[in-house]
Amino acid sequence: MARHLRDRFPHPYTRADAAAFLAHCLAADTISSFAIEIDGQAIGGAGFVRGTDVDRFSAEVGYWLGEEYWGRGIATESVELLTRYLFEDLGLLRLFALPLADNAASIRVLEKARYEREALLRSSCVKYGIPRDQFLYSRLSQTWAGADPQTAG
Repeated sequence: MARHLRDRFPHPYTRADAAAFLAHCLAADTISSFAIEIDGQAIGGAGFVRGTDVDRFSAEVGYWLGEEYWGRGIATESVELLTRYLFEDLGLLRLFALPLADNAASIRVLEKARYEREALLRSSCVKYGIPRDQFLYSRLSQTWAGADPQTAG
C-alpha cells in the first residue's frame, strides 16, 4: 500500500507516527483528516488539502484503506461522503486527486465516485527515487452557489 501513498505517510507506520499525526490533527485550525471506521476500529483515512488564494474553492482529496478491506466499496463510499461534505458544507467548487497511473484500484474508486480523468501527468512525481506518472482526476460541484462577494477577491 505504501508504494501508492505520498512520502509524508511513513512506512513502516509506527505508534510514534500515529501519535505525531494525531497531535498534528488536534493542533490544526480546520479538520481536514477523517478516520474510516468499521465497528469502532479505524481501517483507513480520507482527507483533503484546501487550495489557497485563487485556488481557495478547490481541494486535493486523498484516501487509504487497510488491505483487508479492499474490494468492498468502502473507499468509494468514503470518497463520496468526503466529496459531499466538501461541496455542501465547505462550499468548494472543484475537487481533484492525483493517483499514480498504475494504481488501478484507486482509479476505480475515483471513477465510481464520479470523478473524471482530465490528464496524464508524465513523470510528475518521484516515489522511491523513480519518476512516476500520475493521472489528474476531478469533480466539479453541480450546485456551487458562487463566491461570497465579500471574500471573492
